[in-house]
Amino acid sequence: MEAAMGLMRRMPPKHSETALSALLSLIPQHSSDLLSQVDQPLQVICDVDYGKEFILCEYNRDADSYRSPWSNKYHPPLEDGPNPSPELRKLEIEANEVFAIYRDQYYEGGISSVYMWEDENEGFVACFLIKKDGSKSGHGRRGYLQEGAWDAIHVMEVGPEEEGMAHYCLTSTVMLSLTTNNESTGTFNLSGSIRRQVIYAVEYKSMVFSSYRLNPFACSRFHYESKTVST
Repeated sequence: MEAAMGLMRRMPPKHSETALSALLSLIPQHSSDLLSQVDQPLQVICDVDYGKEFILCEYNRDADSYRSPWSNKYHPPLEDGPNPSPELRKLEIEANEVFAIYRDQYYEGGISSVYMWEDENEGFVACFLIKKDGSKSGHGRRGYLQEGAWDAIHVMEVGPEEEGMAHYCLTSTVMLSLTTNNESTGTFNLSGSIRRQVIYAVEYKSMVFSSYRLNPFACSRFHYESKTVST
């Protein structure tokens, strides 16, 4: 398993799906570990009810269906699929609107999706994803890249308050792949991925916990630790 993970860390993102499929055939006894630990380039489908695309991932999936952050419906349709509580759904809608603006201003286009759900520890989890096709035929506005892809997965775990402290864990994965092929720059190919995790606790005063726990930096002080999970 350790060798398999080492191989996947060195695999260009655009070849990760093929490599993962081969590893699943070679070591089927580790299938669940591989599928849960290996990140792959994000896929996108369209919510026909809203006419908007959304990103597919393990966090909005149930069986072979995926929940849209726009309509809150599963595609293909699925009976009794899990949905966030009304309170979290309201936050999810607001977060999708906010991060869509952030995506356009910072990434100059692309597709973003935000998903939220309750965890087993009386807290909740939020997942923010961005996918951008930076090629000339995709979302690339400057026309420098023959091929280009940016896939980012950010998972924020928000724990319940304990003795005046709120606890957070942010795990971020970024996968990059780009190729140039023109007279001015020549041919250039770069790809790779990195995962990092930040854990921090926040002390707060005279605030309603449910109203601010998505904004820890508004609190009085915080402590964090950072580590690179894999590169």
